[in-house]
Amino acid sequence: MRSEVTVSFKDSPPVRLDLNEVQPMPHDVARWWLDDQFTQMGCEPLRPTGKLLTADKVVVVAQAAGPAKFAEAKWAQEFARAASAALAKPVIHIDVATLTISY
Repeated sequence: MRSEVTVSFKDSPPVRLDLNEVQPMPHDVARWWLDDQFTQMGCEPLRPTGKLLTADKVVVVAQAAGPAKFAEAKWAQEFARAASAALAKPVIHIDVATLTISY
């Protein structure tokens, strides 16, 4: 089964991260990794209520990272592993410009 995460930024080619030959990240570790990145990057919740869904966290971390951080292969691979495990989906497309995720 195909497993990949694609991240699209406005005015940049999409970043495709293949996870077929990569060890899956445990769900709890993935949530911790995303929480840590969210805090380190100084991200803010998307919703005015402050409620933060896992999908929102994935999008906001991708947005804060930007294309420059995704150019770092090790970080990008960890992000893809964490996003895939946290969302429990093998194929994910993150569109940073519209703040959306599709499966």
